[in-house]
Amino acid sequence: MRALLQRVRSSAVRIDGETVGAIGQGLNILLCVMDGDTEAEAELLAGKCAKMRIFEDENGKMNRCITDIDGEALVISQFTLAADCRKGNRPSFIASAKPDTAQALYEYFSRCLRQNGVRKVENGVFAADMQVEIHTDGPVTIWLDSDIYKQSRR
Repeated sequence: MRALLQRVRSSAVRIDGETVGAIGQGLNILLCVMDGDTEAEAELLAGKCAKMRIFEDENGKMNRCITDIDGEALVISQFTLAADCRKGNRPSFIASAKPDTAQALYEYFSRCLRQNGVRKVENGVFAADMQVEIHTDGPVTIWLDSDIYKQSRR
């Protein structure tokens, strides 16, 4: 599972001009479920996202997590994070999970964020054509891949 976290002042996702999810200060999370991912990866990454200390403390140091600042999260499905660009100029997305599995784990990831103390978790619409408005803060952008954490536990 892959997640791209962006520290934001606000973020919103729209479909055909209608807002389907919006947050204030917190994290915009683009999430890609990879083939072979399970609930364990969703739990792992949701925990990492909730505890990632990328918000500034009173001394201007990135020392607070989203729950410390009572922040919000907008989670958007993003299968293109699975892009394999090694050959040619057209990315391959075959490493992404099948839609039914991906949607179930995407929704589970959002529930796990709530279970990790994120008070407000909004979502885009799975597999929809969405327009995302992101007001980054910093900017601070962090790439997470559950494969990295699985390798370090061996």
